[in-house]
Amino acid sequence: MQKDPSAQRSAYLTALTQEIERKLQKALSSQSQRFDLLQQLFADMALEIDDRARDVLLSGDEDGVTEKDDGIENSLCFYDVLANHYVRVPENGKRILDLIVQLWSQSFVSHIFALLFHKWLFEVPLENSEAVLRYGSALVQGATNVFWIDIQTNTRRFLSLFCYLLEEVALVPHSLNKIALQTRRDLFSLLSRFIFFYNLDYLLEIFLKNFPIPTNAFLIGGPADLFVIELTDQLQKLKVEPVLLHYLSHMRALRGWELRMTTSTRLKACLYSFTSPGGPMYPTRAVRHAAWDTLDFLFPVGRHPRHVISLFFRLLYPWYWPSSCWNFITTCISAVFYSILRIIFSSWENMTKSKRNS
Repeated sequence: MQKDPSAQRSAYLTALTQEIERKLQKALSSQSQRFDLLQQLFADMALEIDDRARDVLLSGDEDGVTEKDDGIENSLCFYDVLANHYVRVPENGKRILDLIVQLWSQSFVSHIFALLFHKWLFEVPLENSEAVLRYGSALVQGATNVFWIDIQTNTRRFLSLFCYLLEEVALVPHSLNKIALQTRRDLFSLLSRFIFFYNLDYLLEIFLKNFPIPTNAFLIGGPADLFVIELTDQLQKLKVEPVLLHYLSHMRALRGWELRMTTSTRLKACLYSFTSPGGPMYPTRAVRHAAWDTLDFLFPVGRHPRHVISLFFRLLYPWYWPSSCWNFITTCISAVFYSILRIIFSSWENMTKSKRNS
Protein backbone atom coordinates (compact mmCIF):
# COMPACT_ATOMS: atom_id res chain seq x y z
CA MET A 1 0.00 0.00 0.00
CA GLN A 2 1.43 3.34 -1.06
CA LYS A 3 1.86 5.99 1.63
CA ASP A 4 0.17 9.36 1.42
CA PRO A 5 2.76 11.79 -0.07
CA SER A 6 1.85 14.55 2.40
CA ALA A 7 2.20 12.22 5.38
CA GLN A 8 5.50 10.89 4.08
CA ARG A 9 6.77 14.42 3.58
CA SER A 10 5.64 15.48 7.04
CA ALA A 11 7.39 12.49 8.59
CA TYR A 12 10.59 13.32 6.70
CA LEU A 13 10.55 16.94 7.88
CA THR A 14 9.84 15.83 11.44
CA ALA A 15 12.82 13.50 11.30
CA LEU A 16 15.02 16.31 9.98
CA THR A 17 13.84 18.62 12.75
CA GLN A 18 14.56 16.02 15.40
CA GLU A 19 18.05 15.47 14.01
CA ILE A 20 18.74 19.21 14.11
CA GLU A 21 17.51 19.36 17.70
CA ARG A 22 19.70 16.41 18.63
CA LYS A 23 22.85 18.00 17.20
CA LEU A 24 22.13 21.36 18.80
CA GLN A 25 21.47 19.72 22.16
CA LYS A 26 24.69 17.75 21.87
CA ALA A 27 26.61 20.91 20.96
CA LEU A 28 25.14 22.64 23.99
CA SER A 29 26.18 19.88 26.36
CA SER A 30 29.59 19.07 24.84
CA GLN A 31 31.94 22.02 24.78
CA SER A 32 34.83 20.04 23.28
CA GLN A 33 32.77 18.95 20.25
CA ARG A 34 30.68 22.11 19.94
CA PHE A 35 32.53 23.72 17.05
CA ASP A 36 32.63 20.54 14.96
CA LEU A 37 28.98 19.75 15.60
CA LEU A 38 27.78 23.22 14.66
CA GLN A 39 29.98 23.29 11.58
CA GLN A 40 28.65 19.91 10.50
CA LEU A 41 25.06 20.99 11.10
CA PHE A 42 25.55 24.11 9.01
CA ALA A 43 27.10 22.07 6.21
CA ASP A 44 24.16 19.65 6.33
CA MET A 45 21.64 22.49 6.03
CA ALA A 46 23.49 23.86 2.99
CA LEU A 47 23.60 20.51 1.22
CA GLU A 48 21.73 20.11 -2.03
CA ILE A 49 18.84 17.67 -1.74
CA ASP A 50 19.43 14.44 -3.63
CA ASP A 51 16.91 12.97 -6.05
CA ARG A 52 15.41 10.49 -3.59
CA ALA A 53 14.82 13.09 -0.89
CA ARG A 54 13.63 15.58 -3.51
CA ASP A 55 10.83 13.25 -4.57
CA VAL A 56 9.66 12.95 -0.98
CA LEU A 57 9.97 16.63 -0.04
CA LEU A 58 8.31 17.98 -3.17
CA SER A 59 5.61 15.34 -3.48
CA GLY A 60 3.18 16.86 -0.97
CA ASP A 61 4.18 20.43 -1.84
CA GLU A 62 2.28 21.68 1.19
CA ASP A 63 4.79 24.43 1.81
CA GLY A 64 4.78 25.63 -1.77
CA VAL A 65 8.46 24.84 -2.24
CA THR A 66 9.62 24.36 -5.79
CA GLU A 67 12.92 24.79 -7.54
CA LYS A 68 11.52 27.60 -9.64
CA ASP A 69 10.12 29.49 -6.65
CA ASP A 70 13.51 29.89 -5.10
CA GLY A 71 15.17 30.94 -8.34
CA ILE A 72 17.66 28.09 -8.32
CA GLU A 73 18.35 26.11 -11.43
CA ASN A 74 18.19 22.40 -10.57
CA SER A 75 19.33 23.16 -7.04
CA LEU A 76 17.28 22.83 -3.89
CA CYS A 77 18.94 22.76 -0.49
CA PHE A 78 17.65 21.44 2.81
CA TYR A 79 17.47 24.91 4.30
CA ASP A 80 15.06 25.98 1.53
CA VAL A 81 12.54 23.34 2.52
CA LEU A 82 13.00 23.73 6.27
CA ALA A 83 12.70 27.53 6.16
CA ASN A 84 9.29 27.18 4.50
CA HIS A 85 8.29 24.41 6.90
CA TYR A 86 8.99 26.53 9.99
CA VAL A 87 6.83 29.30 8.56
CA ARG A 88 3.93 26.95 7.94
CA VAL A 89 4.34 25.05 11.22
CA PRO A 90 6.12 27.49 13.59
CA GLU A 91 5.79 25.25 16.64
CA ASN A 92 8.05 22.67 15.00
CA GLY A 93 10.93 25.14 15.01
CA LYS A 94 10.40 26.50 18.52
CA ARG A 95 12.69 24.01 20.24
CA ILE A 96 15.42 24.60 17.65
CA LEU A 97 15.11 28.35 18.14
CA ASP A 98 15.42 27.99 21.92
CA LEU A 99 18.61 25.97 21.51
CA ILE A 100 20.01 28.49 19.04
CA VAL A 101 19.39 31.32 21.52
CA GLN A 102 21.40 29.42 24.13
CA LEU A 103 24.26 29.05 21.64
CA TRP A 104 24.15 32.61 20.24
CA SER A 105 27.83 33.41 20.72
CA GLN A 106 29.12 30.22 19.10
CA SER A 107 30.53 29.91 15.59
CA PHE A 108 28.08 28.93 12.83
CA VAL A 109 25.01 29.57 15.02
CA SER A 110 24.13 32.80 13.21
CA HIS A 111 24.66 30.95 9.91
CA ILE A 112 22.17 28.26 10.95
CA PHE A 113 19.66 30.80 12.22
CA ALA A 114 19.80 32.79 8.97
CA LEU A 115 19.24 29.68 6.87
CA LEU A 116 16.40 28.17 8.89
CA PHE A 117 14.51 31.20 10.18
CA HIS A 118 14.94 34.01 7.64
CA LYS A 119 11.35 33.57 6.45
CA TRP A 120 9.97 32.85 9.91
CA LEU A 121 11.20 36.23 11.16
CA PHE A 122 9.11 38.14 8.62
CA GLU A 123 6.12 35.86 8.08
CA VAL A 124 5.28 34.67 11.60
CA PRO A 125 3.84 37.29 14.01
CA LEU A 126 6.18 38.07 16.91
CA GLU A 127 5.14 40.07 19.96
CA ASN A 128 8.46 40.48 21.77
CA SER A 129 10.13 43.57 20.29
CA GLU A 130 13.44 42.84 22.02
CA ALA A 131 13.50 39.37 20.49
CA VAL A 132 12.78 40.83 17.05
CA LEU A 133 15.72 43.21 17.46
CA ARG A 134 18.02 40.35 18.47
CA TYR A 135 16.77 38.08 15.70
CA GLY A 136 17.14 40.82 13.10
CA SER A 137 20.75 41.48 14.04
CA ALA A 138 21.50 37.75 14.03
CA LEU A 139 19.91 37.40 10.60
CA VAL A 140 22.09 40.13 9.08
CA GLN A 141 25.21 38.70 10.70
CA GLY A 142 24.44 35.15 9.62
CA ALA A 143 23.51 36.17 6.09
CA THR A 144 26.76 38.13 5.79
CA ASN A 145 28.73 35.06 6.80
CA VAL A 146 27.03 32.67 4.39
CA PHE A 147 27.25 35.10 1.48
CA TRP A 148 30.99 35.38 2.08
CA ILE A 149 31.20 31.61 1.86
CA ASP A 150 29.66 31.87 -1.61
CA ILE A 151 32.19 34.58 -2.47
CA GLN A 152 35.17 32.51 -1.34
CA THR A 153 34.00 29.43 -3.24
CA ASN A 154 32.59 31.37 -6.21
CA THR A 155 29.30 29.51 -5.94
CA ARG A 156 25.73 30.66 -5.41
CA ARG A 157 24.50 28.07 -2.96
CA PHE A 158 22.71 30.73 -0.90
CA LEU A 159 21.08 32.55 -3.79
CA SER A 160 17.58 31.78 -2.53
CA LEU A 161 18.36 33.44 0.81
CA PHE A 162 19.66 36.55 -0.94
CA CYS A 163 16.67 36.68 -3.28
CA TYR A 164 14.28 36.46 -0.36
CA LEU A 165 16.00 39.23 1.61
CA LEU A 166 16.07 41.46 -1.46
CA GLU A 167 12.76 40.78 -3.18
CA GLU A 168 10.53 39.82 -0.25
CA VAL A 169 11.99 42.03 2.48
CA ALA A 170 13.98 45.01 1.21
CA LEU A 171 11.53 45.78 -1.60
CA VAL A 172 8.40 45.17 0.48
CA PRO A 173 7.78 47.99 3.02
CA HIS A 174 5.39 45.85 5.08
CA SER A 175 8.07 43.22 5.68
CA LEU A 176 10.84 45.76 6.10
CA ASN A 177 8.99 47.60 8.86
CA LYS A 178 9.04 44.47 11.03
CA ILE A 179 12.70 45.01 11.90
CA ALA A 180 14.39 47.93 13.65
CA LEU A 181 15.61 50.94 11.69
CA GLN A 182 19.29 50.19 12.30
CA THR A 183 18.76 46.59 11.21
CA ARG A 184 17.13 47.86 8.02
CA ARG A 185 20.17 49.99 7.28
CA ASP A 186 22.47 47.06 7.99
CA LEU A 187 20.37 44.86 5.71
CA PHE A 188 20.54 47.35 2.84
CA SER A 189 24.28 47.71 3.33
CA LEU A 190 24.59 43.93 3.17
CA LEU A 191 22.50 43.67 0.01
CA SER A 192 24.49 46.48 -1.60
CA ARG A 193 27.70 44.51 -1.18
CA PHE A 194 26.42 41.32 -2.78
CA ILE A 195 23.77 42.35 -5.32
CA PHE A 196 26.28 42.30 -8.19
CA PHE A 197 27.60 38.90 -7.17
CA TYR A 198 24.13 37.33 -7.32
CA ASN A 199 23.36 38.95 -10.70
CA LEU A 200 20.37 40.94 -9.45
CA ASP A 201 21.60 44.37 -10.50
CA TYR A 202 18.54 44.73 -12.75
CA LEU A 203 16.68 45.54 -9.51
CA LEU A 204 19.04 48.40 -8.65
CA GLU A 205 16.61 51.18 -9.51
CA ILE A 206 13.81 49.99 -7.25
CA PHE A 207 16.35 48.91 -4.63
CA LEU A 208 17.73 52.43 -4.37
CA LYS A 209 14.23 53.89 -4.10
CA ASN A 210 13.64 51.81 -0.97
CA PHE A 211 17.04 52.58 0.54
CA PRO A 212 16.64 53.97 4.10
CA ILE A 213 18.02 57.50 4.26
CA PRO A 214 20.32 58.10 7.26
CA THR A 215 20.03 61.22 9.38
CA ASN A 216 23.44 62.44 8.19
CA ALA A 217 22.57 62.07 4.51
CA PHE A 218 23.55 65.69 3.87
CA LEU A 219 27.12 64.70 4.77
CA ILE A 220 27.52 61.35 3.01
CA GLY A 221 24.98 61.63 0.20
CA GLY A 222 21.88 59.81 -0.94
CA PRO A 223 21.12 56.15 -1.70
CA ALA A 224 23.39 56.04 -4.75
CA ASP A 225 26.33 57.34 -2.72
CA LEU A 226 25.68 54.87 0.09
CA PHE A 227 25.46 52.02 -2.41
CA VAL A 228 28.76 52.96 -4.07
CA ILE A 229 30.49 53.35 -0.71
CA GLU A 230 29.45 49.83 0.30
CA LEU A 231 30.40 48.48 -3.11
CA THR A 232 33.90 49.97 -3.06
CA ASP A 233 34.49 48.62 0.45
CA GLN A 234 33.39 45.20 -0.74
CA LEU A 235 35.58 45.33 -3.83
CA GLN A 236 38.71 45.99 -1.80
CA LYS A 237 38.06 42.88 0.32
CA LEU A 238 37.76 40.50 -2.62
CA LYS A 239 40.65 38.13 -3.31
CA VAL A 240 39.07 35.58 -5.67
CA GLU A 241 39.94 36.51 -9.26
CA PRO A 242 36.74 35.25 -10.99
CA VAL A 243 34.63 37.09 -8.43
CA LEU A 244 36.63 40.28 -8.87
CA LEU A 245 36.23 40.09 -12.64
CA HIS A 246 32.51 39.49 -12.17
CA TYR A 247 32.14 42.58 -9.98
CA LEU A 248 34.20 44.75 -12.32
CA SER A 249 32.12 43.77 -15.33
CA HIS A 250 28.84 44.50 -13.51
CA MET A 251 30.06 47.85 -12.23
CA ARG A 252 29.48 49.27 -15.69
CA ALA A 253 25.87 49.64 -14.53
CA LEU A 254 27.02 52.64 -12.47
CA ARG A 255 27.63 54.78 -15.55
CA GLY A 256 25.62 57.97 -15.51
CA TRP A 257 24.89 57.91 -11.78
CA GLU A 258 24.86 61.28 -10.05
CA LEU A 259 27.32 60.96 -7.19
CA ARG A 260 28.87 63.39 -4.77
CA MET A 261 32.41 64.44 -5.59
CA THR A 262 33.81 62.51 -2.63
CA THR A 263 31.95 59.34 -3.63
CA SER A 264 33.05 59.65 -7.25
CA THR A 265 36.66 60.11 -6.14
CA ARG A 266 36.34 57.10 -3.87
CA LEU A 267 35.10 54.98 -6.76
CA LYS A 268 37.92 56.16 -9.04
CA ALA A 269 40.54 55.46 -6.38
CA CYS A 270 39.12 51.99 -5.75
CA LEU A 271 39.22 51.05 -9.43
CA TYR A 272 42.62 52.65 -9.92
CA SER A 273 44.07 50.54 -7.09
CA PHE A 274 43.41 47.46 -9.22
CA THR A 275 45.18 48.80 -12.31
CA SER A 276 48.76 48.48 -11.06
CA PRO A 277 50.67 45.32 -10.15
CA GLY A 278 51.96 44.82 -6.65
CA GLY A 279 50.60 45.98 -3.32
CA PRO A 280 48.32 46.59 -1.69
CA MET A 281 45.85 44.71 -3.95
CA TYR A 282 48.28 42.53 -5.97
CA PRO A 283 45.82 42.18 -8.87
CA THR A 284 46.39 39.68 -11.65
CA ARG A 285 46.84 40.81 -15.22
CA ALA A 286 43.22 39.96 -16.07
CA VAL A 287 41.97 42.00 -13.12
CA ARG A 288 44.18 44.96 -14.07
CA HIS A 289 42.82 45.02 -17.59
CA ALA A 290 39.23 44.65 -16.36
CA ALA A 291 39.76 47.49 -13.88
CA TRP A 292 41.14 49.73 -16.63
CA ASP A 293 38.19 48.92 -18.90
CA THR A 294 35.67 49.67 -16.16
CA LEU A 295 37.46 52.84 -15.07
CA ASP A 296 37.63 54.16 -18.64
CA PHE A 297 33.98 53.24 -19.23
CA LEU A 298 32.69 54.97 -16.11
CA PHE A 299 35.00 57.98 -16.33
CA PRO A 300 35.93 58.57 -19.99
CA VAL A 301 37.13 62.10 -19.26
CA GLY A 302 40.83 62.00 -18.45
CA ARG A 303 41.30 58.52 -19.83
CA HIS A 304 44.54 59.15 -21.72
CA PRO A 305 46.26 61.19 -18.99
CA ARG A 306 45.50 58.38 -16.53
CA HIS A 307 47.21 55.84 -18.75
CA VAL A 308 50.24 58.09 -19.25
CA ILE A 309 50.58 58.68 -15.51
CA SER A 310 50.22 54.96 -14.88
CA LEU A 311 52.97 54.25 -17.41
CA PHE A 312 55.37 56.63 -15.69
CA PHE A 313 54.66 55.02 -12.33
CA ARG A 314 55.29 51.59 -13.84
CA LEU A 315 58.73 52.80 -14.89
CA LEU A 316 59.56 53.32 -11.21
CA TYR A 317 59.39 49.56 -10.65
CA PRO A 318 62.04 47.98 -12.91
CA TRP A 319 61.35 44.46 -11.63
CA TYR A 320 58.05 44.58 -13.53
CA TRP A 321 59.70 45.58 -16.82
CA PRO A 322 60.52 42.06 -18.09
CA SER A 323 56.99 40.76 -17.62
CA SER A 324 55.48 43.94 -19.06
CA CYS A 325 57.76 43.79 -22.11
CA TRP A 326 57.04 40.12 -22.62
CA ASN A 327 53.27 40.65 -22.41
CA PHE A 328 53.56 43.60 -24.78
CA ILE A 329 55.54 41.54 -27.31
CA THR A 330 53.16 38.56 -27.13
CA THR A 331 50.16 40.87 -27.50
CA CYS A 332 51.69 42.55 -30.55
CA ILE A 333 52.60 39.22 -32.13
CA SER A 334 49.08 37.92 -31.54
CA ALA A 335 47.56 41.06 -33.02
CA VAL A 336 49.80 40.89 -36.11
CA PHE A 337 49.16 37.16 -36.53
CA TYR A 338 45.38 37.52 -36.41
CA SER A 339 45.55 40.55 -38.71
CA ILE A 340 47.46 38.51 -41.28
CA LEU A 341 44.92 35.69 -40.96
CA ARG A 342 42.07 38.12 -41.53
CA ILE A 343 43.81 39.52 -44.63
CA ILE A 344 44.43 36.02 -46.01
CA PHE A 345 40.86 34.87 -45.45
CA SER A 346 39.49 38.13 -46.83
CA SER A 347 41.65 37.83 -49.96
CA TRP A 348 40.66 34.20 -50.41
CA GLU A 349 37.00 35.11 -50.09
CA ASN A 350 37.36 37.91 -52.65
CA MET A 351 39.15 35.58 -55.08
CA THR A 352 36.42 32.98 -54.70
CA LYS A 353 33.72 35.55 -55.35
CA SER A 354 35.53 36.92 -58.43
CA LYS A 355 35.89 33.41 -59.89
CA ARG A 356 32.20 32.74 -59.37
CA ASN A 357 31.26 36.01 -61.03
CA SER A 358 33.51 35.33 -64.00
